[in-house]
Amino acid sequence: MDFLFIDLLGTPAWFWLAFLGLVVALTAFDLGVLHKEDRELGIGESLKLLAFYIGVALLFGTWLWYARGPEPGMQYFTGFFIEKALSIDNVFVISLIFTYFAIPPKYQYRALLWGILAVIVLRGLMIAGGAALVSEAYWVLYLFAAFLIFTGMKMFFSDDQPMDVAGNPAVRFISTHMQVTRELHGQHFFVRVPDGKTGKVVIAATPLLLALIVINLADLVFAVDSVPAIFAITTDTFIVYTSNIMAILGLRALYFALAAMVHRFHYLKYALAAVLVFIGGKIFVADFWLGGDKFPPAVSLGVTFALIAAGIAYSLWKTRGEPEPDWPSEH
Repeated sequence: MDFLFIDLLGTPAWFWLAFLGLVVALTAFDLGVLHKEDRELGIGESLKLLAFYIGVALLFGTWLWYARGPEPGMQYFTGFFIEKALSIDNVFVISLIFTYFAIPPKYQYRALLWGILAVIVLRGLMIAGGAALVSEAYWVLYLFAAFLIFTGMKMFFSDDQPMDVAGNPAVRFISTHMQVTRELHGQHFFVRVPDGKTGKVVIAATPLLLALIVINLADLVFAVDSVPAIFAITTDTFIVYTSNIMAILGLRALYFALAAMVHRFHYLKYALAAVLVFIGGKIFVADFWLGGDKFPPAVSLGVTFALIAAGIAYSLWKTRGEPEPDWPSEH
């Protein structure tokens, strides 16, 4: 049993195994028990499921606090809150993608599940790469910090531009190099259809596959912000990965709970911009103003939570009574 205590990226192996076991159990329970059949997920059920996932994430953070101490625990919660808030922007983009490809709600949940499974792997690769860079060259953290400050300032002053799904390079490439059906075929990503020219049976992609690919590419764009943000909080790979994944696991429930009212969170982006600037700025403050001492984790957690909570409250108050905006036409 000695292998359970082998050091993996600064954390005993059994921590990693316990977390991966939790992720597998939650995914199996979600897909195999709660949503064995394709159906539309109501807002009430979505809110209950969202509360369940948030509860599991908070319990995991509490256990981490107890097992590894207050500082790692606060770092985990800070990363989790940032990633959860950034996920609201994800909801808006996912809504645009599903609307563009005319994906019915009853098929959206399973597509999101496969998308999240891919995200778990892709985020793991990005975080492993980031950890390797930081361990070899500490100054990479300064690049992350500067990038976060730049992104936050850009987010604060930029106008909202809807995502151009039709112009996505992946959509164009697949549509050009592979046969794509014009209609859905249930929950299938690939189907066998007769070729229009030769009459031979060929494998064709469905609009559900295109939606899945675009969603994953969009998440990679979001990860460019979220992964450096958590590395700016801590370089502990275990905390960076677990806080990211625990926030992402509840993305499906968050989407169905908020998709109909995501326009109510329009002003949250200013709070997120402030969070990114704060997280990036504290790296320079700690190293050049505090003489290399750590920025107090409790302050980071408190400021992050306060900014996000204020952004959500202000958005809901400012947009009260506003009608839902028009979505892009279906294709």
